[in-house]
Amino acid sequence: MSGKSRTFRTSHDAAGHRVSKPDPQERAFLVGIEYRVRSRPKSGASAGRGSLTSGAQAARDSAAILTAASQTPSAPQFSAEESLEELRGLALSAGARVVGEFLQHRDKPDPATLIGSGKLEEIAGAAASVSADLLLFDHDLTSSQQRNIEKIVDTRVIDRTQLILDIFARHARTREGQLQVELAQLEYLLPRLGGRGIEMSQLGGGIGTRGPGETQLETDRRKIYRRIRHVKEQIENVRRIRAQQRQRRESVPVATVALVGYTNAGKSTLFNALTNAAVLQSPKMFATLDPTIRAVTLPSRRKALLSDTVGFIRNLPHTLVSAFRATLEEVQRAALILHVSDASSPLSAEQDAQVEKVLKELDADKKPRLRVMNKVDLLPPQQRDSLRDDPQTIHVSAAKGIGMSTLLDRIDQMLSEDAISRVRLRVPQKEGKALAMLEAKSRIYSRAYKDGLVELEAEAPESVVRRLKEWIVAENP
Repeated sequence: MSGKSRTFRTSHDAAGHRVSKPDPQERAFLVGIEYRVRSRPKSGASAGRGSLTSGAQAARDSAAILTAASQTPSAPQFSAEESLEELRGLALSAGARVVGEFLQHRDKPDPATLIGSGKLEEIAGAAASVSADLLLFDHDLTSSQQRNIEKIVDTRVIDRTQLILDIFARHARTREGQLQVELAQLEYLLPRLGGRGIEMSQLGGGIGTRGPGETQLETDRRKIYRRIRHVKEQIENVRRIRAQQRQRRESVPVATVALVGYTNAGKSTLFNALTNAAVLQSPKMFATLDPTIRAVTLPSRRKALLSDTVGFIRNLPHTLVSAFRATLEEVQRAALILHVSDASSPLSAEQDAQVEKVLKELDADKKPRLRVMNKVDLLPPQQRDSLRDDPQTIHVSAAKGIGMSTLLDRIDQMLSEDAISRVRLRVPQKEGKALAMLEAKSRIYSRAYKDGLVELEAEAPESVVRRLKEWIVAENP
């Protein structure tokens, strides 16, 4: 770890004198890597040219939940430039100011420094020229690689997974979210304890150094293992409480609808638009970590529960998916999944492919699903006018309230819980509670008063029909 002091920015006072003030943001220099992977020779002039893939994660452990898009030939791929752009968004979400970036092209990773000592010297000079406080690598680093790089560049070095963990630590608000982030941090850091040097001797401030806080990570592995066991027990208690709450909910015929999607697709904005909740809406990545469930009233007057979940991302660290499994169980048990996509993003197809991989890992890829293309207000008018909904896709703008009624109608049609039926009833006028229930929980198509009775034709959920069966004259499914 570098012993650099805090950076200062120079400004001028009213008299024109130069004044140095501490820079409130850490200055980050981004480093991306693209590996040239040779494909099999093809016939014709293109034979032997070799193809470029978005292999910034080619050396990553295949056990990771979201592997590099290039490993699935049929899936859309992120280019190295697009991957670096996403890293820039992550850095901003972590509170950094990006002051420079570098994209390295290599045939294969260097086992000692990932990109080679010569390029590191060049990067060190570029980072020093802009007074960078840290280097952010768009790649996972081993502990030895990180240590070797820090020796050459004399600057703090953070890899992509550590950056994501830091953002999660910054945004976790509930005790449950903090526990899950702490578990992910501990499991990430445990194999990296050896040789981390001075960085592990203290829990300092700044991006990538927000440790779990309750266990000094420079202690021996036995202590770390004990802390991991303790956190896992607490998370298991969370899962047990969630299961009990879910069991109580499932005893009532109310369906759960889970919002899933790539980070920053607008899930929380859509959640607020549908439920009138006040969940944090932010353009920053991973603004929502703690799950929120709210009731929503459908056009049929049925109730449904809407669940907002953590956003997904390319190469989401395996430790995070494992740690957040208690939260993601809401997706596994949902009656309907709303897959929210950013219609305005040029990377929409690539992002959707990554969400599909996570849903498959959660065994939720076969569940009933509705694609919600959000942010259509950001599209050019001509493109927006050409959009057409179909049985699997709805186009909306949660921020502008466009398409909300259509979306609620489609959700209503796709849910089978507490099925709707059309009935004719004769209810005595003195049965005020029954009439109030019909008014609140059904669609009434006709109403007539005769001989102290109220004759109605209505569409009502099965749970309401069951309570009014003594006054039903006729019932049509």
